[in-house]
Amino acid sequence: MTTGPDERLSAATLYRAILLAFGLVVIVLVFPQVATLLLLVLLTVIVSVPLAAATTRLQRLHVPRVVGAPLCLLAGIGVLVAIVALLVPTFRSEGNQLVRSLPSIAHELRRELAQVTHRPSSTVGSNFQHFLDGYTSHPQKLLGPATAVGAGVAGGITTLLAVVLTALYTAIRPDPLVNGLVRLVAPPKRSHAQRILRRLARGYLGWLRGLGLGMLVLWVATYLGLLLIGLPYAVVFATLTAIAMVVPYFGALVSAIPPILLALTISPSKALLVVAVYVLAHLIEGHIVEPLVMGHAVDLHPAAVVVGVLISERLFGFIGLVVAVPLIVTCKILVEELWVRPVESRYGGAGPPAVSARSVPHGDPADATRRAPAIR
Repeated sequence: MTTGPDERLSAATLYRAILLAFGLVVIVLVFPQVATLLLLVLLTVIVSVPLAAATTRLQRLHVPRVVGAPLCLLAGIGVLVAIVALLVPTFRSEGNQLVRSLPSIAHELRRELAQVTHRPSSTVGSNFQHFLDGYTSHPQKLLGPATAVGAGVAGGITTLLAVVLTALYTAIRPDPLVNGLVRLVAPPKRSHAQRILRRLARGYLGWLRGLGLGMLVLWVATYLGLLLIGLPYAVVFATLTAIAMVVPYFGALVSAIPPILLALTISPSKALLVVAVYVLAHLIEGHIVEPLVMGHAVDLHPAAVVVGVLISERLFGFIGLVVAVPLIVTCKILVEELWVRPVESRYGGAGPPAVSARSVPHGDPADATRRAPAIR
């Protein structure tokens, strides 16, 4: 049986794609600095894309880019400072109250755990106290993590300044960088490269719009829900929930644990009400706000997001959780443009027909084979 040129080409392309993916994984695993560099480049692009878009709008109003880009950056920083200034007083007040009430909350939790596990409260309390004594008697256990956190914060501030400044210069003069990337591609493929860059920019903008509005809606829904059911520290829990939205799915689960534990110290019915508030808030954000704002710019399957978050965390650590969605969007667009579309155009099809559970044939396999469309 002879192999046609299209089949040989497809096999060769498949082998090259597999080798390229394998090579990238090896490079990232063997050289962590390369992974850090790629992450910094992605962060810079994520910041520079909305900044350049806002600068372009000001340019249409005859504002020079060298003036418009810093104005947009200062406006963005001003909005963040205003939000922090509004939340900090209440957050600090409720946070201090929460810290002062932690001993009584821990006592109530021990009592509830004793009832659930059918063990004496003294046994649960002694185990909990033994866990705390391990740190209070050996403070050096906390010194290492505290030192690492301090070094991480200092390094993070330096990196953030570098990313912001690079994004600012990129927004002021984006054309040389964009044209330089396009010129790396063969002339017949440059229009395709420009289309890929436009899709990536739309994807990042869609994610940022959805993230910003989603955090706002989630904060308001969580705060009003907790306030309605009478759970204390609503501002603290709503703020943590909104921030945790940066990490898809996993952030929602983690942010719901503290208020549920606090509600358990009051009553099991109060804990169920907290669960209902969080479920309703995330349903509003996930099924109403996100589709309307992100639209088709970020069209990701939930399973792909979950797997992508886990992979990003393994490759890039905590920061990988924050940029997991942009990474997944980048991979999705590149796979579609560099692999799926060329294969579909080569075989003259726009993709396989949609298959539902009801369309799957039952009965004689031969009948199913006869009803299946021919593959050319």
